[in-house]
Amino acid sequence: MTEETAEKDYFAFYVAGLAMVIIAVIGAIKMSENEKFAPIKEQLKEESSQMNIRVISKEDYQL
Repeated sequence: MTEETAEKDYFAFYVAGLAMVIIAVIGAIKMSENEKFAPIKEQLKEESSQMNIRVISKEDYQL
């Protein structure tokens, strides 16, 4: 004479929710890293453009 009530299993929803939270946190961290290193990337690009010179070898100026 026991009545069993059917309980829904929300384990999959908990796992999916946790995964979404973890992905959101990792995405936020990556975005902050991009903002933090933006000036350094700009400086590297500027230095690269300043160093973009042609090196003349001996064969280039010999006739």
